[in-house]
Amino acid sequence: NLSCAVSPLHYYIQAETQMEHCNARAYNESEQCYYERRTSTPSMSPLERIERLASESAAVVFSMSSCCMCHVAKRLLVELGVNPTVYDLDQELGGSEMEKALLRLLGTGQSVPAVFIGGKLVGGLEQLMTCHISGSLVPLLKEAGALWL
Repeated sequence: NLSCAVSPLHYYIQAETQMEHCNARAYNESEQCYYERRTSTPSMSPLERIERLASESAAVVFSMSSCCMCHVAKRLLVELGVNPTVYDLDQELGGSEMEKALLRLLGTGQSVPAVFIGGKLVGGLEQLMTCHISGSLVPLLKEAGALWL
């Protein structure tokens, strides 16, 4: 196990090395999000991998590092008091296959952002905003344990 703190960048990185893959988890203080990075692809389909990763945290955002809609989705969750786990697919080994699987899963013509709460797919930015405006997002986050208000 490896742990290090890089204070100028305000990142906390914790890496766990296992036989089949290595995981790194970083907290970005300016965005108040956890970023996860897998350095190798486990032997499962992209959809199975998405489902597994989505179920490991209360709020998960599959993203691209340069996507402005992804940034908006992450900011909304952070403004509500949630620290989502974020997987930037352009930084993930096997990310392009996961992006294709999300494109099929979402069925909207866009693969990211893809927001999961409590292991269940909420959808992209439009669906996330619809939940927020309708007032159903906060109860959903509370039920999943992502928000304690």
